Amino acid sequence: MASRLSAADATGFKLLLSLAVLYGLLTVLAYSVAHMKFVKPLGMDAPLDRFSEARAVEHVRVLSKEIDGRQCVVQFGMVLLQVDIDETIVNGSFSMMFLGFSITLAYRNHTNILMRISSADSQDTDPSLLLNGHFDSPLGSPGAGDCGSCVASMLEVARLTVDSGWVPPRPVVFLFNGAEELFMLGSHGFMNSHKWRDTVGAFINVEASGIGGLDLVCQSGPGSWASEVYAQSAVYPMANSAAQDIFPVIPGDTDFRMFSKDYGNIPGLDIIFLLGGSFYHTSYDTVERLLPGSIQARGENLFSMIKAFTNSSKLQNAHVRESFASAANKYTDERAVFFDYLTWFMIFYPRRVAVVLHSMPVTIFLTCRSFCIFCLLDCVPGLQFPVTLLEVVVYAIIQWNSFLIVHEFLFYLFPLIGVAYLGFGFLIAFNTRFAHPYLAFMMFVPCSLVGLLIPRIIWRSFPLSQDASVLKTSREALSDEASFWGAFGFYAIFTTAYLLSGMSGGFLTFVLCASMLPAWASFCLSAKSYGCRSLRSTVFYVIPLIPCVAFTVFFSGLLSQFLIEKMGMMGDVPPPYGYFLPDVIVAVIIGVATGWCVGPLIPACGHWLARSSILQFLLHLSVLALALSWQFFPYSMDAPKRFAFQHTFVTADGNRLLDSTYDFAVVDSNSFPFVFKYAPEVAKELHISSEFSFETATLSQRETWVATFPVSFLFSRSLKFPTPSGDVQTQYGSFPHVSIYKPNTISSKGSRRVHLEFSIGSLEEVWVAVLNITGPLSSWSFADNSLPAPITVVSGPPSYICRLSGSSHENWTFWLEASSSEDLRVEVAVLDQKLSDAAKKLKSLFPDWMDVIAYSSFLSSYIF
Repeated sequence: MASRLSAADATGFKLLLSLAVLYGLLTVLAYSVAHMKFVKPLGMDAPLDRFSEARAVEHVRVLSKEIDGRQCVVQFGMVLLQVDIDETIVNGSFSMMFLGFSITLAYRNHTNILMRISSADSQDTDPSLLLNGHFDSPLGSPGAGDCGSCVASMLEVARLTVDSGWVPPRPVVFLFNGAEELFMLGSHGFMNSHKWRDTVGAFINVEASGIGGLDLVCQSGPGSWASEVYAQSAVYPMANSAAQDIFPVIPGDTDFRMFSKDYGNIPGLDIIFLLGGSFYHTSYDTVERLLPGSIQARGENLFSMIKAFTNSSKLQNAHVRESFASAANKYTDERAVFFDYLTWFMIFYPRRVAVVLHSMPVTIFLTCRSFCIFCLLDCVPGLQFPVTLLEVVVYAIIQWNSFLIVHEFLFYLFPLIGVAYLGFGFLIAFNTRFAHPYLAFMMFVPCSLVGLLIPRIIWRSFPLSQDASVLKTSREALSDEASFWGAFGFYAIFTTAYLLSGMSGGFLTFVLCASMLPAWASFCLSAKSYGCRSLRSTVFYVIPLIPCVAFTVFFSGLLSQFLIEKMGMMGDVPPPYGYFLPDVIVAVIIGVATGWCVGPLIPACGHWLARSSILQFLLHLSVLALALSWQFFPYSMDAPKRFAFQHTFVTADGNRLLDSTYDFAVVDSNSFPFVFKYAPEVAKELHISSEFSFETATLSQRETWVATFPVSFLFSRSLKFPTPSGDVQTQYGSFPHVSIYKPNTISSKGSRRVHLEFSIGSLEEVWVAVLNITGPLSSWSFADNSLPAPITVVSGPPSYICRLSGSSHENWTFWLEASSSEDLRVEVAVLDQKLSDAAKKLKSLFPDWMDVIAYSSFLSSYIF
């Protein structure tokens, strides 16, 4: 029979329960804030001088359900305003880097719709504010969140600008661009040729990586002016400068780069819906799934920011910006530090202030430790101590602080090791955390707490280097002080390291340091009355930390949720790593987040919680969550598995079909054996037995997927199955093909120019065509005759990739120039959205928990 708990263990469990209730309440608060529960959406009957989410959602409904091709029409009445509407057809060609690959894009006949609202006496050269959003949707998705919600918000803001009676002091340009999903073509077309491009003095790019929630400022700049305007004007501020440190590692990009980096140096903001990433770029991105309150908060923020930007004296057109660039303040281009507190208010300070503020914790840490050494000089006779200040500091770091810092590092080392170990077990449960993210927290938070507490138990086994009796204080007090300064020192050093790295985050650990000092002072004062090992003293330590803990719970929870959602679309890592790597990443992030949220409390609470009975209880919770995860399926309609289905046709000469196959690919670690096991009707249709394995299957080659380049590099392995051609020959009168349309020309230097014509044949729903060119290519007619950096699509010679997009009945004509008489090889891949009847039938057999992006791909190869 189990023994009864000791009084100390019972007290520890009471404290653990109290902290669980506290963190539970803070989690509910953070969840409500992140999901816009506190924002009341206004209905259709809202006053005309207020932004209405209901009116905006009606626009989303039309865009995602009723308008084919995403064309939008706007109508306004006006008083004292001038409203110019311009529909522009954009064409162009340029090169860029995307997902680490060099690529050239050529486009034609893409539509941008622009609206310029200005005062009646506004001049054409007046500096303007640009508000940008894209109305095109991803392949196979209705695009309610991405980015129908963006266009709808802009339309309602434009209506509000007119109906509110407010006259903007500077023009506001609304750009509804029509080709963002095709690698930012619409925004490039605007920056390349539109008459209003040079008037833009600032911009706001609205985007969506989900279906609502926080509308986070993920990028800002150049400079800090745009983020400062946001901090001063946002009704519901949702921004932190750490996001722009994280954004570059995410596989994706937005129109922000076109305006602020590649083709303009315009100050601006990149504002993105973050939550609901499971629906991003899927067929489940529908208007019914939009999170209530999200568009309301976005709209109110946008209208307030429009007022602030257009009233700012720093809003300057391109000519003025260039004229004053050389004389600009030296701090103009610095990256500021900013963050919101639960969307209630913003804290903003420039980097030069951050240099001072973020250096203070480590200064306090070193100063206080050095002061203790000076005190010991008088307290401990017979000990030999260094006499110079420099030697004292070195002694403090080596003899005292180094061990304490290692002690705090152990706080984080154990959670990382523990959650990584359990990550392997979690994988066995089929990545259940994707559809049920709370299971990840149930598993990894308890074992992370074990990691935080184990060093506290180990600490008891080591004698203190100071004699407690000589210092006239208790051993417990010295132990608590050592634990506190170890934790504080770790956060202080991390804050300084982040600052020295040049990034603009670091505010989180700075807030931790700034909050721990008053908490420790409160603890020391209460310890004089109640003792250092009293629950009352512990409570007096925890209470001042509650605002800080609320912030870390909000920040950590949002980061963890975002990462869990994105792990399902980050690509399939080859076995064996692909079977556990995503879960280990999630586990490590949750472990670090637990350290942020609970670590500051350990110096005062560790004595009560670091008990074997509590550690056993926490480990049992983790094991129970692991067992519970076996009872859940990893996917659902709310968290679908992404699956690529390509009906591939290999053709020749525009009228011959050489081969036809079904090609499949997945973008997460649950690969084809899992799919065919839980989609038996698909397996039956493909004549796959229950003993399916990769060893007996036919793998699809990388070049088969070139129509989706470079996204295809997120696929590690793919399968191919033969299929009869059926009536494809009669369904298409002719296939895409390339031919010579006029004789080759030879230059005086011996280079050979081949003049080619590309036809899409009788295809009617072409999404994109991709040219993969190999050989001695020295120049071409794309991108101002400039070649991009060569890449290797498969093992072989370097390739030059060009994507062609845009509807037109005319054929593409272009030339390629070879530096020698060697052959030029041109491989063509055309992605058509139309499916054969057999492919439609096969797609219909996939279960609802899978989001299947299905299309036809026509491949052909030519030598010139």
